[in-house]
Amino acid sequence: MTRKMKDIHRVITGSDSQGKSVVTWEGSAPGKHESHFPGRGHTDFWVWRETPQPLNGKEDAGMWHDEFPGPRPGGHLRVVHWLSKGDDPSKVPPIVAPHPPKVGAVAGNTQVVDGRSWDRGGGNNYCISDNHKTESVDFGIVLEGERIIVLDDYETAILPGDIVVQVGAWHLWDSSRIGCLMAFDMVSARFHDDGKGLQQGNDPVMLPNPNQKLPAGVKPQRRIVTIDKVEGLSTLVTDSFSPDVRTDPARPGFAMQRVWVIDGHPAPIVSETLHLPYLLIPPVKGAVLNSYTIPPDSTWLGKAGVNEAKAYYASLNASSIATCGSMKDYPYSQKSKTLEFAIVTEGEITLVLDQTETHLTAGEIGVIRGGNYAWSNRSDKPAVVVVATHDATD
Repeated sequence: MTRKMKDIHRVITGSDSQGKSVVTWEGSAPGKHESHFPGRGHTDFWVWRETPQPLNGKEDAGMWHDEFPGPRPGGHLRVVHWLSKGDDPSKVPPIVAPHPPKVGAVAGNTQVVDGRSWDRGGGNNYCISDNHKTESVDFGIVLEGERIIVLDDYETAILPGDIVVQVGAWHLWDSSRIGCLMAFDMVSARFHDDGKGLQQGNDPVMLPNPNQKLPAGVKPQRRIVTIDKVEGLSTLVTDSFSPDVRTDPARPGFAMQRVWVIDGHPAPIVSETLHLPYLLIPPVKGAVLNSYTIPPDSTWLGKAGVNEAKAYYASLNASSIATCGSMKDYPYSQKSKTLEFAIVTEGEITLVLDQTETHLTAGEIGVIRGGNYAWSNRSDKPAVVVVATHDATD
């Protein structure tokens, strides 16, 4: 059986001449790059070449020339399409024998530049990646299928909705059982130790409170963090659930679960960041990664209004971005000088803008460029949206 790369729905927002939020591009993400193995490749969703990211570009940055692990002054958002060994068994190539680390030349069908990627073999570039390391901090979110992450001291299967934070670590991916689609928000980092990319500092790892009870309908957000503490050896920092859960008493079933903070660019190589105070608003030249469980509108509309929405934003030190009352029937609205990658991992959700609205379902992605917006869940089940919020500029 020959498999084709899947089309993935993408929405890009912007602002019109009056500053109102609108959809600027919508449809199947056009930046598809297929390898010589049908069905294997990647789709670029967004590329940025400077940090903070500009908000008002006229070009579709998902179509820009990209590199691996992304432009040094910025980064990229892409989805990788990996096959299973059963997709076309006659074409599965042999495993490349492990070898000493060398500077990467290609990654899949993407050119590697600047010597910021290293590999040491062990894969076949079909269903198993080479064991590799990149000068970046990566947020990896599984959209479909299953992928096994292999470290030097740990391996585990990751499933849709699970999040891996790769902090410059050696790792290998194995999707040979059923294949996978996995989104990667890769932010350029800088190794300050002659390219070793070892952990800086010794920040204590935060773990979830075993006594914390999540609201009904909220699933704990799995968070896997990896790093290199010894040259050439990757290690697991944590495989647990988000240790920082914020709720809203006016919306039963709502939860924001923090996952990671990047507090500057290039991104630092550290083992923990949730002790930092950034929640909805990222630091200068940085980013925050949060997972939101959004309950059906029917559970709270008519019971919570502008005052309750303002209290929610105030509880997250984010009153400055709250636009509560600017959208009829949608009190939980916001506008910030950020560029947000919104990845729906469960359910369905409507992105409400000033001039229009658009619908996203599990596996689909929105790129929100600074405009006023709100989320509306018109289904009868919770939706989960993972949002990476990056500092941006006009």
